[in-house]
Amino acid sequence: MCGIVGYIGNKNCVPMLIEGLKQLEYRGYDSAGVGILTDDKCEVVKAKGKVSILDEKVNNLKLSSTIGIGHTRWATHGIPNEINAHPHLNMDKTLFIIHNGIIENYAILKKQLIEKGYRFVSDTDTEVISNLIDRYLKQGNQLFQAVRYALNKVEGTYGIAVIYQNEPDKIIVAKKGSPLVIGVGENENFIASDVNALIAYTKRVVYMEDDEIAVVTKEGFNVKSIHDEQIDKAVIDVDMDIDEITKGGYAHFMLKEIMEQPESLRNSMRGRTLVEEGFAKLGGLIGFEERLSQSKRIIISACGTSWHAGMVGEYMLEQYTGIPVEVEYASEFRYRNPIIHHDDSIIFISQSGETADTLAAMKESKRRGPLALGVCNVVGSSIARESDAGVYIHAGPEIGVASTKAFTSQLVVLSLITLLIARKKTLSQVDGSNIIRELNSIPEKVDKILQLNDEIEAIAEKFVDATNFLYLGRGYNFPVALEGALKLKEISYIHAEGYPAAEMKHGPIALIDENMPVVFIAPKDSVYDKVISNIEEVKARGGRIIAVATENDNNIDSMVDYTIKIPNTIRMLMPILTVIPLQLLAYHIAVKKGLDVDQPRNLAKSVTVE
Repeated sequence: MCGIVGYIGNKNCVPMLIEGLKQLEYRGYDSAGVGILTDDKCEVVKAKGKVSILDEKVNNLKLSSTIGIGHTRWATHGIPNEINAHPHLNMDKTLFIIHNGIIENYAILKKQLIEKGYRFVSDTDTEVISNLIDRYLKQGNQLFQAVRYALNKVEGTYGIAVIYQNEPDKIIVAKKGSPLVIGVGENENFIASDVNALIAYTKRVVYMEDDEIAVVTKEGFNVKSIHDEQIDKAVIDVDMDIDEITKGGYAHFMLKEIMEQPESLRNSMRGRTLVEEGFAKLGGLIGFEERLSQSKRIIISACGTSWHAGMVGEYMLEQYTGIPVEVEYASEFRYRNPIIHHDDSIIFISQSGETADTLAAMKESKRRGPLALGVCNVVGSSIARESDAGVYIHAGPEIGVASTKAFTSQLVVLSLITLLIARKKTLSQVDGSNIIRELNSIPEKVDKILQLNDEIEAIAEKFVDATNFLYLGRGYNFPVALEGALKLKEISYIHAEGYPAAEMKHGPIALIDENMPVVFIAPKDSVYDKVISNIEEVKARGGRIIAVATENDNNIDSMVDYTIKIPNTIRMLMPILTVIPLQLLAYHIAVKKGLDVDQPRNLAKSVTVE
């Protein structure tokens, strides 16, 4: 969601702040701003809309400073406008602050500050923090202590950065429930909510943990707890290049990331498959294999696209391991007092590793003693650090808000976890080897599907003006129907629903007419005949049908309007293939509607607030 970037050193920070904000645009936002010190005075520039608008305003003012912070805002408290954009000043305009997260007791604190004579100009919870810090400064405290005292009064989540004109040689940063990293340079240091904003300047970073506060100067940084206890932090080298977060000649990040899937899938399984042994080798689970395989129950907790991956994982795990599996929305799981036992294992899936609901669900669950496993993409993320063990999906940076390559890589990792457990239970070496051979063939099969891009674009042209879509699948491909519908909703703003195909008769069939496009995921598998019956039911009611079918199916063409033929594979891996055409279909429909597919309205890449 909101993005943070900051600099302190000897260079003019303004161009770096703007460029850093541009690298954070994928997170989703509605306004942006920068704050700098000039002649020890606070200078804040804000704009509603894109960073490009802010960039133009900043250039016209010809600003220059060696210390500053920038922010992209995703509205929570107060409508998107220039007044509510960050940074926010205190009433005396002597300090400014940027903030990610939500302060839950801001109304109480605001009332108390108003009673003490403070006035507010915005509707945000962030302005409350700036004046609360000011209150402690006026009591004679230095900035670090004033921030620390203020945060001890705050309830909620935050990633903040504060600059004060009377202490112009430092930035104070703090974290609780919202990501924040310090970038380490030579006679200069950086801050950001995401490594992507720093990678052009430094690959050495420090990940801050919850309830930590840091003083960042151009010479270095000092980290303490919110209780003023000294903390030693490790500097970590980030393995990422700037080329990974550029479009590389593609029109959009989303298309680039769809096309990267053969390679991202190879990266997800590289070094993890032992063909002859029929076994999966997952370094992040070493020492936990036995406990995982002896689980009485496995729970998968996630949100959005990751939740759909978890549903496929449920089919995999139950089919091959015989362990009962439940898939839970993290946002519901954390609040409904779930029954959790010590001999349960819980897999938390998140592309960013910072998803607020998933992270909170993990923290709550760990108190009850189960094995907590993280499956995420971003190395060093909060979920990766909080989990007992876990597996990185190694999909590479995903910039487009609508997840594509992360989803398919999550499916690869879940298949490897399934194989690891199954081989420790009853799966034979021969069957394990066959699964691995098929898994190793998947990237090539995905590449073959991607060569159908022009064909899928031509189909998309026929449905640009559609207002509703229905996606239907059975078994392993029911979650794919959900994911296909989500992709279309996210980027084209067309209402779409995914259903198990057999459930169509229990309500959705009432919607079927000549104006209702229906996408069937219909590979030749054990439920193929059942899906064909559902296709006939839609056809009889005049529905327009797009079918994703396997190459060896010569019968389905006469039953549907459009067919997308894909290679065949085993049932557990089929969702990796069937989802690719749905990603491309959604992409091309959205592009032909003239929409911003990388930054769809109201959405954020990393949902770091509830």
